[in-house]
Amino acid sequence: MSDKSGHPTKAAVLYRMVQADHVCPYGLKALDLLKRKGFSVEDHHLATREETDAFKAKHGVATTPQIFIGGERIGGHDDLVRYLGGQVKDKDAVTYTPVIALFAMAAAMALAGSWASLGELFTIRAAEWFIAISMCLLALQKLKDIDSFATMFLNYDLLAARWVPYGRIYPFAEGAAGVLMLAGALMWLSIPIALFIGAIGAVSVFKAVYIDKRELKCACVGGDSRVPLGFVSLTENVMMVAMAVWMLAKPALLVTH
Repeated sequence: MSDKSGHPTKAAVLYRMVQADHVCPYGLKALDLLKRKGFSVEDHHLATREETDAFKAKHGVATTPQIFIGGERIGGHDDLVRYLGGQVKDKDAVTYTPVIALFAMAAAMALAGSWASLGELFTIRAAEWFIAISMCLLALQKLKDIDSFATMFLNYDLLAARWVPYGRIYPFAEGAAGVLMLAGALMWLSIPIALFIGAIGAVSVFKAVYIDKRELKCACVGGDSRVPLGFVSLTENVMMVAMAVWMLAKPALLVTH
């Protein structure tokens, strides 16, 4: 087979589930990848469960989609990625991506708020909002599955290890402090909360990572986190303490200026 210029066309055969109640997402991804790589795709739909099971039994495979190139079975989507020279993400590998994305979004929101309300991007309020928004977003991640978070939290938090319910209280406390600091309201409540949970968290992380030398995953973005416990986790707690100290000192600083 050749294209309009007379050059040979790469051909692939794809078998994927396309049923009334389910279209395999990895089949769609495989189809898209093949087309982007310049393949002519013979796309076969497995329209029923029986048809899918028969295909699996015939080819001795456990999953679909299945891709064939040059008469050779390549395998599923991940096998295709490797065949084409790409890298398949290790689902169990540690990564800082969730935290980086969260802090980047918090920064963008803080800068947007500063621009909308003050007409400038880089202001003291933007820095305050960045920390407060970060606290809110981190709390949200924990609250998505509070049981899972509380269980992972027990691995390293000193207070939670002594009083288990603290693990369930922590996300609500962090979220409440973040919202109040964002609003600039009830500082008599938000400052002690941030100081308390931030100080305990910082000491707990420092002990686990830098004294006990333990290799753990951080619960900072939820119980399903693959973020390694360490500098980022310490940063979350130090930010809360710093915000609380700043809020305490801010009135005096404003008076002197």
